[in-house]
Amino acid sequence: MAETIQFQVTPEQAKDLVFLKQKIRKELRLNNDDFTFKWKRRSIDARNRNIKINCTFTVYSPGESEGKLDEFIAEKELNGEVAIVGFGPAGIFAALRALEKGLKPIVFERGKDVRSRRRDLAILNKESIVNPESNYCYGEGGAGTYSDGKLYTRSKKRGDVQRALEWFVQFGADEDILVDAHPHIGTNKLPQIIVAMRETIIENGGEVHFDAKVTDFFSENGQITGLEINNEKQYSFSNIILATGHSARDIFDLLHAKKWELKAKPFALGVRIEHPQDLIDKIQYRGRLNDDFIPPASYSLVAQVNGRGVYSFCMCPGGIVAPCATSPGEVVTNGWSPSKRNNPFANSGIVVSISPDDFEDKSPFACLNFQKEVEQKCWEAAGKEQKVPAQRLMDFLEDRVSSDLPVSSYQPGMTSLDLNEILPAIISKNLKVAFKAFGEKMKDFLTNEAVLHAPESRTSSPIQIPRNEFLQHPDVKGLFPCAEGAGYAGGIISAAIDGMKCVDQIVVKN
Repeated sequence: MAETIQFQVTPEQAKDLVFLKQKIRKELRLNNDDFTFKWKRRSIDARNRNIKINCTFTVYSPGESEGKLDEFIAEKELNGEVAIVGFGPAGIFAALRALEKGLKPIVFERGKDVRSRRRDLAILNKESIVNPESNYCYGEGGAGTYSDGKLYTRSKKRGDVQRALEWFVQFGADEDILVDAHPHIGTNKLPQIIVAMRETIIENGGEVHFDAKVTDFFSENGQITGLEINNEKQYSFSNIILATGHSARDIFDLLHAKKWELKAKPFALGVRIEHPQDLIDKIQYRGRLNDDFIPPASYSLVAQVNGRGVYSFCMCPGGIVAPCATSPGEVVTNGWSPSKRNNPFANSGIVVSISPDDFEDKSPFACLNFQKEVEQKCWEAAGKEQKVPAQRLMDFLEDRVSSDLPVSSYQPGMTSLDLNEILPAIISKNLKVAFKAFGEKMKDFLTNEAVLHAPESRTSSPIQIPRNEFLQHPDVKGLFPCAEGAGYAGGIISAAIDGMKCVDQIVVKN
């Protein structure tokens, strides 16, 4: 019977298979080397100067099987259809799950396929031209495709998490994602995985339509009956999964016009901070730089300031700050890392919690309107282009416009401005207090080598689309609000799981 064993080793020892086998043999008091072992879990313990790797292995006796991945297998015959609006993680995994359950998924994605989308991103970075239908948020694979591919989740449903991770491996991801405490695919590798998933969906009877923007929904007697694409073509469906992501503001407007219930939802907004990666390594690794044995260092920071949380979000070691606006007239930042995380900078969102209770406006759009106002003000302040308002960290803390700015990974460029005058006081004042607290937790974090880019505003949806215990909208049966865009997920894996859950409810319903 397979046995699980845990211990700590140095980073160098963790990559020495001969050492590990002897260590396992000694720990389990085995008489010989007639066994195999496999990584189950791996994480870094950098709390002390002597860095350790936390190791968990599954050990197999001779002849024991290591087990198989939970593979995606489509049903040969499809009975019934489900429309899926959006082809991000939720939409992709909903389509795969539908095929697994014998339903034909018909996907409508407003953006382009990954290859065409890449060209629009190049234009955005180099020429500051925003394509409102093809950008870092819209297109095949959703926001995750070109914004990092981090797979960490707080979901406690380990079976669902494991299935999602194993499907990623089946379609081309490295098996390390099944082992690492904070799994990461990387923006350079994720697109081809997404393409493999799409091709599999089509090969097994599904449909995927790009440049297909939903412009209307139809219902009768409280039951969804269909949708309209690009103001032209109409389709009939009795089940629609709405997996549009957190930035599809037109969908909120469409539902509100139909008087289908929406709710203002808490979210977070702030800045994206960029440090030299070597500095973060020295802080986190007690002077040691990342090398062949330890990865570029990350961090996770949180503080309570005036009764609200201020925290790091989407931290990207060896990463790049990206322009993530979805419409002209706004500027938005986000971050991503390639699989090797080998760029010279580390970046992270540092964001302040915002609640609907912060506003006199009690409409469902209170938080969304605040988000829009900040993005538009930053765009205007930086010259009405995709350059971001930016400021060195210490200059921000001391209310001083930076006389110059350091080199940044943000390709469209930066404009030196005092963020205290641009960001709402609820953001800037709380950021100041939090940064000082973070400086106490991480020595040398407070430095003018760090630069703030504003704003980091698309942390999650500022609107929730309600759903009942059957995951359907309470006002219209057959409409399944799903994942980040509806307020029920926060990241690739949780969105993927929610997409599968919605399909499972459709199967039960039918």
